[in-house]
Amino acid sequence: MKYIVILCDGAADTPVAELGNKTPLEVAKKPNIDKLAASGEMGMVTTVPGNLPPGSDVANLAVFGYDPQKYYTGRSPLEALSMGVHLELTDTTFRTNVVTLSEDEPYEQKTMIDYSSDEITTEESSQLIAAVNEALRTDEYEFFSGISYRHLMVWHNKKNDFSLTPPHDISDRKITEYLPKDDVLLTLMKKSYEILKDHPVNIARKERGLRPANSIWIWGNGTKPNLTTYDELYGIRGSVVSAVDLIKGIGVGAGLDVIDVIGATGNVHTNFDGKAEAAINALKGGADFVYIHLEAPDEAGHRHEIDNKVKAIELIDEKIVAPVLKALDEQNEEYSVLIMPDHPTPLAIRTHTSDPVPYIIYRSGNSGDEKNTSYTEAEAKKTGIVVKDGYTLMNKLLGR
Repeated sequence: MKYIVILCDGAADTPVAELGNKTPLEVAKKPNIDKLAASGEMGMVTTVPGNLPPGSDVANLAVFGYDPQKYYTGRSPLEALSMGVHLELTDTTFRTNVVTLSEDEPYEQKTMIDYSSDEITTEESSQLIAAVNEALRTDEYEFFSGISYRHLMVWHNKKNDFSLTPPHDISDRKITEYLPKDDVLLTLMKKSYEILKDHPVNIARKERGLRPANSIWIWGNGTKPNLTTYDELYGIRGSVVSAVDLIKGIGVGAGLDVIDVIGATGNVHTNFDGKAEAAINALKGGADFVYIHLEAPDEAGHRHEIDNKVKAIELIDEKIVAPVLKALDEQNEEYSVLIMPDHPTPLAIRTHTSDPVPYIIYRSGNSGDEKNTSYTEAEAKKTGIVVKDGYTLMNKLLGR
């Protein structure tokens, strides 16, 4: 038996006026997913416990089968695992975005223009983080380059007692009330602006009509994680296919193979074909389990890109679901597939919520009674099936 998770990050939503008061899942053409819904189990699942923040870290830990109440230690340490950064138990880590702030006001009065600096390339942002690290690194803290706008800071021998705001939660808002209360973190962010605002990379970006990554934004603090491996938990081996360090880091902690796909960006222009091919090759190569993470719906939600959110769902259906399941059918493999978002990212508010999300579990050979007409939030609610603890869904997928 093969087990596949197709994680449509942030795909769940609320009705959108511009879509005729329908959700992107209701509007998107997704015949392959809808076919699975018709013959599979569909319901609603809560992935984020009420006392934890509705981030992709908490939610994806739950989807992977880890109880966030037990395993969650913060977002950035999971990303550190992916990046190969060694951590001590006494370290505190931080996600460090390179962001675009407005340019004319004093730092404390600036506006968060873009949490991703037009989804800056890794090649460009690594030069910026290198410049920040060279100027600001001390024996206490240092910076590490990640992917696109997503980077890392480690503060050695520091207690994790910070309350910090994700930059994607404050798009188009003044940053004043969201700045770190810690003087060291605030000083690092203010100094980074002076380092980056006239950096050659940003001058070149402006000349090309792109937003400059003119500041770092520090958030996502945490401490060294300790995940039980999939071999210990389930006695299976598998792979993770993703463009983002967070999901790769969970994969590393779970003892899964992490597959890098050329051209995987985490947005609607990602290499969908390459991700599908990587998953198929892993399954053919003996993997029992593959977790395919697609970030594109989430990014579109954060950026209020209505058409791109619909398009992302359609591309997942066409370029991930269809070829992966076709390959398994051609190999006469028995399989179970779980399709779901990790959390909603409603276009109306441009950030995550902890609301339940719709899921499908389909097992090959099921003809079903086709009682489910399509995979949407409303149709999933109609089934009356509710999974209160999201981390238990993995056992359901694995038939445990």
